[in-house]
Order: sequence, then structure tokens, then C-alpha cells
Amino acid sequence: MAHSLSPECTPLKHEYDACFNTWFEGYLEPAITNANTKGHSQGQRIEYSKLKKEEYDRKCGSIWEKYKDCVQKAVTEKGLGELLSQARQENPLREPPPPDAPGSS
Repeated sequence: MAHSLSPECTPLKHEYDACFNTWFEGYLEPAITNANTKGHSQGQRIEYSKLKKEEYDRKCGSIWEKYKDCVQKAVTEKGLGELLSQARQENPLREPPPPDAPGSS
């Protein structure tokens, strides 16, 4: 596994990566099965996604918050805040188009 921006954050990164990977494997397999099975309504798929998000929040959410806070502290300590702000202004993240927008399928 890779290291984090700061050595103090690396154990949290490894803990979060392990948690996320375990959760994602449990999410992906049933999601693929359900997508390939006819008869599941969009409402059922939305409910499944909602339940999996709640599961993620329970299992990995607090680890993610600790890791994120650690990295944000490291960014500040290393004086990278202004650099990140400038990069965001030059190349802002954009929202993806809605699924029903032309050319989004």
C-alpha cells in the first residue's frame, strides 16, 4: 500500500483503504448480480444503494473522517493550501451530467 502525505497519516490511510476495499467488494458483487437480473425496479436499486451507503457510513465513515482530518492538517503544515486553492481555481471539479442528458449514456 502507498504512503500518505504525512507519516502520521499512513496508519489511518491503511486502515481506511482496508475498510473501503472490504466494503466495496461486498457492494460490487451484489450490485453486478442485481444489475444483470431482470425484475429489479429502479426503486429497489435505489434502496439497495441507500442501504449500502448507510453500511459504509457505519463501517468506514469515522475512519475516513480521521484520515481526512489528518491529511488536511498535513496540507496546512506543509504550506500546500494555497497551491491546492490555485489548482482548484484553474481546474475546478465539475458535476457529472445527469443520467438523462444527451450523450451521457
